[in-house]
Amino acid sequence: MRLRVEFTTEPFDLEEAPPHALAAREVIEAAELDAVDVGPFGNTAEGGEDAVLTAVDALLRKALAAGATRVSLQLNVVEEGER
Repeated sequence: MRLRVEFTTEPFDLEEAPPHALAAREVIEAAELDAVDVGPFGNTAEGGEDAVLTAVDALLRKALAAGATRVSLQLNVVEEGER
């Protein structure tokens, strides 16, 4: 099964990326995922079920440890041919 995760961390800082956002992005960029899109207002990653779920667990833990007060996350099953 393929999964797509979209997430943001808060609180926002428009001047520079806060530590919790950097921690979450580092986890996603280091994970064995097929597609990663990191942006200032949201991040998206896609890959196999195990890889995505493992990355989500790590990003939640590290973002919270780095000061996130909220993590908004959406997880979708990606159908064959959908991207």
